[in-house]
Formats: sequence, structure tokens, C-alpha cells
Amino acid sequence: MHLRGQLLRHLADGEYHSGEALGAQLGVSRMAVWKHLNSLRRMGITLESIRGKGYRLTPACELLAHDSILSSLGPPATVRLAGLEILLETGSTNTRLRDQALQGAPTGTVCLAEMQTAGRGRHGRNWISPFAGNLYLSLLWRSPLGAAALGGLSLAAGVGVLRTLQDAGVSGAGLKWPNDLQVDQAKLAGVLVDVIGESNGQCAVIVGVGLNVRMPPTAGTSIDQPWTDLHRLLADALPSRNRLAASLIGHLFNVLETFEQQGMPAFQAEWARHDVLAGHRVELKLAQGAVAGVARGIDADGALLIEVRPGAVRRFSSGEVSVRAVP
Repeated sequence: MHLRGQLLRHLADGEYHSGEALGAQLGVSRMAVWKHLNSLRRMGITLESIRGKGYRLTPACELLAHDSILSSLGPPATVRLAGLEILLETGSTNTRLRDQALQGAPTGTVCLAEMQTAGRGRHGRNWISPFAGNLYLSLLWRSPLGAAALGGLSLAAGVGVLRTLQDAGVSGAGLKWPNDLQVDQAKLAGVLVDVIGESNGQCAVIVGVGLNVRMPPTAGTSIDQPWTDLHRLLADALPSRNRLAASLIGHLFNVLETFEQQGMPAFQAEWARHDVLAGHRVELKLAQGAVAGVARGIDADGALLIEVRPGAVRRFSSGEVSVRAVP
């Protein structure tokens, strides 16, 4: 493990640790400790220092750990998991896993990061990714179906995230087409799917999930829409990030396996039960203009159905539009 990661493991308890003690534990000089602590500060990690007491991480946090995640995985997910990488920092877990997929990484490879410097949402938007506050997870799945047969996969993945939230004790979570999860109209999580391969034939799918667990208020100020996190929703009942990661991995594996066998129709009814747009007036923003109407759910391919006038329903495919509810 990189020295910075080792330092964070020691500091994650929120207690003060002297530079001398940290150096002795890690086998380096106090000067080396000081230099690495400064590099952590440059990453945006908040460290407090008091003369005579030492350094501490504020607030205390739970870091992701291989052993903790693996011990929380159920047997089916353990069998499917081909590799688990946990990074202190990366640009984007989806980009990282895409590069690995191109180099031959096997299906079932998972990448997590404590923070992202170039986290991605849809249409190139930034995904705010503060250190150790949330979950940033990507999973590689190699499919024989071909890219043309994967319509609706991001919606099915959203169902997997929803099941994870329900297992964690979240009530009232809903699905907003095409890739958001909300509670009371505030964004809690998002899904981003990247596909590598031919239209017909073997392809690699990277399913990325960002889930707000304990978003620092200062980080949340740069988000341009209402948001929430699990800490706000669950307070003292908040599960550990490692158990959440394990639960999410397990549910995503189940969803991908079912999707490969049955496609989007296997998830259509469950999606409909949690569809936050159905029956509401919406506005769809397209490159060529806006379309207004009433949301009428999704079809078997995951396309959004909009009643643009009484009796006239149009369908819109994922990736073509952004959606905003109209009051």
C-alpha cells in the first residue's frame, strides 16, 4: 500500500497521532510523514494539527477495505467477483475500468475509489466526488449480446441500486429516468453505463454508480440540483460503506445476470412501481428543442414514453434527452 494510504489508515479513527509515532509505525522519518500529510491536504483531505498532540483526520471516516467488503459478500457474488481494486484516488472509476477492459480484464472486475478527480455523470457533467464521503464504484461485465441489445441496461442497473438502498433501510427512494435515484425529489445516486464493442457481438459493459453516503456540506455547494445522502436519511442507522459496497456489488451482479437472460422486461414492473415521473408533466430537452407532455412510464426497451397530446404518445431513448419535471 502506498505510504499516503497507510497514513490515512492510521488517521481514519479521528484521534491525534504525532508525527514521531506515525513515522515509527510506518518506518519513515518525521519529515517524510510531514511531506505526505501535505500531499494529502493538496488532495482536499482535511487534516488538523496541534502542536504537542499531532495530526488527525477531520472528520473521522471509514475507509474502504478489501477484507471488509469480501467478508460481507454473499457466496454468489464472491464466485462472480474476478477482482477488486480499491484506489485512494483516480480520475474516474469508469475510465479506469474501461482502460483495464481494453487490456483484457475479466468479467466481474470491480473498481472502487475513495475520491475521483474527474468523476463523470451523463453528457459529460462532473460528478462531485469528495474523499471517503460517498461510494464511487464501477463493475465490468462482458456480454455476448452486443451493444444493440443493451437498451435499458442503465435502468436495470438503477433497480439494482434501488434494492441496495432498500436493504440499507431507505424508504421512499424512487427512480428518475434514465439514471437517477431520488428521495423527495433530491438526488441520492446516479448510474453511468459505458459500452465497448460492436453493435452485434461480444462487448464489455462498465456500470458505474455514484452513491451519496456522507456528503460534506462544502462539497455539496457545487452541485447544481437538490441532493441528499444516506446520513441525512438514516442518521445513526447508517450502514458502513464497506457493507454498502458489498451489497451494491451483489445486487449489480444479480441484475446483470438477469438482464443477460431476460432483458429489460424482467425489470419493467419493478421500475414502474418506483417511477417518480409517471403521471407528471415533464419537459424533455433535446438538441433540437424541448418536448413537453405527461410521462407515461417506460417501454420494454427502457425508452421513456411521453404523451405529448391526448392519445399521442412518443418514445425517447436513453442518452438522447435530459429530463426535468415541470411544476
